Amino acid sequence: MSSRITILGGTGPAGMGLALRWARAGESLIIGSRDATRAQAAAAKIKESAGRNVQVSGAENSDACAATDLLVLTVPFEGQAALLKQLKPAIRPGSILIDATVPLASSVGGRSTRTLGVWQGSAAQQSAELVPKGVSVVAAFQNMSADEMNGDKPVECDVIVCSDDPHATQVTCELAAKIPGVRAIDGGKLENARIVEQITALLIGLNIRHKGHSGIRITGLPNTAYKS
Repeated sequence: MSSRITILGGTGPAGMGLALRWARAGESLIIGSRDATRAQAAAAKIKESAGRNVQVSGAENSDACAATDLLVLTVPFEGQAALLKQLKPAIRPGSILIDATVPLASSVGGRSTRTLGVWQGSAAQQSAELVPKGVSVVAAFQNMSADEMNGDKPVECDVIVCSDDPHATQVTCELAAKIPGVRAIDGGKLENARIVEQITALLIGLNIRHKGHSGIRITGLPNTAYKS
């Protein structure tokens, strides 16, 4: 497994937030974008915030994808399928794809407080049908506030990690735990991503109602269930 993380669609708020937090934790990152110049500008911005010595670069999505086998997808739902179809030839065999996509109704002109029905069951399961055989898909990071991620304070949020591959789950939990304040929880099979994705729409509604940046905490589990 590569020591570098590629964030596909990494110039948006969610991708930038994850990149910032992982750069501060000492991870080596590639920010991917449709436009290499935009990706490089995003990498420069991360260096300004996290320190010039952090290992962050920018590249066009295909080049960024081909450079590593640990991928994080942070694009809106409306761009998910098209991007994965485009990148399929560049995805390395045996890669891990961590998908933070949420099928919000706003992707088709609806409300961001509602989700769309996805034929495969969830956005993450749709990804699993689109990537090459042997690529492990993980659903995670859907419920995190991008505003909080792009800040300096610990992020008080649990990350529920769903995958059919125990090793990919472990890798993702370890990445989540590198973000101060975050606890990772093994959420079981990838099919459970459908439920986790829907929580995001609820959180958006709460944020609108109460003017906040909410996350989730799962209580009542034994300490061994939390990875932090």
